[in-house]
Amino acid sequence: MVGLAALLDRIERGGRLPTDPWRSLVPAPAPDTAAVVAFPDHVVVAADVDEPWVRERLPDGDLSAPLNPPFLGALAERLGRRVNCIDGLYLAPAVEGPPDLPLRDAPDLDHPRVRRARRYRPRVRVWVVDGGVLVLGQGLAGRWEVAVEVDPTHRGRGLGRSLASAARHLVPEHRPVWAQVSPGNAASVRAFLAAGYRPVGAEALLVP
Repeated sequence: MVGLAALLDRIERGGRLPTDPWRSLVPAPAPDTAAVVAFPDHVVVAADVDEPWVRERLPDGDLSAPLNPPFLGALAERLGRRVNCIDGLYLAPAVEGPPDLPLRDAPDLDHPRVRRARRYRPRVRVWVVDGGVLVLGQGLAGRWEVAVEVDPTHRGRGLGRSLASAARHLVPEHRPVWAQVSPGNAASVRAFLAAGYRPVGAEALLVP
C-alpha cells in the first residue's frame, strides 16, 4: 500500500494525484497523528480506520466533505483525537546558497512557536534575527516544515517574507519546504506567497 510519505513526495516533485479514484485511505503516518490532506481533485485520509467506515461517511466525489466538520468530527471521535487546525498548504523548492538575513542559531530558545514545533516535530532547528524567529522541523510523514514568528513591533516591514525565504536556503538535504498557514492569517499568506511558496492544498491534523 502506498503511504502518505510517497504521496507527499509526488507533490514535492511537481506531480498530481489521480482524479479517479478521488480519494485515498492510507495508514496513519505516526502513532500519535492522523490527517486529512486535500489536493486538487484528490483527498487523502491518513488514519487507521476501515474503508467501509470512510465510504459510509463521504459522499462519492464530494471533494469538500473530508475537510468539513461532520466528517472531521466523526473521525476525531473514532480515533479519540482532536482536530488541531485546518490549514492551507504551501510548498517551495530549496534554494542554493546562504540566506540574506543575518540569522543566529538559537537551539535553546524558549518561545511559544518553538515549544509548539518541538511538540509535533522531530529534528527541530531554530534561528533568530532582530524581531523574528525561524523554525524548521520534520513534520507530517517526514516532510520539512517551516514556521515563522515576527514580533508585533517589527511587522509590516517584510520580515515575515524574508524569514520564509530564508527557510528555503536552510532546509536540510535540499528538500522542498512545506508551510501550514491558517487561511485567515492574510499577512502570513501574503508573506509566503511573496517568498516563492505556492498553494498546493489544505489539511487537518488530528492529534491527542
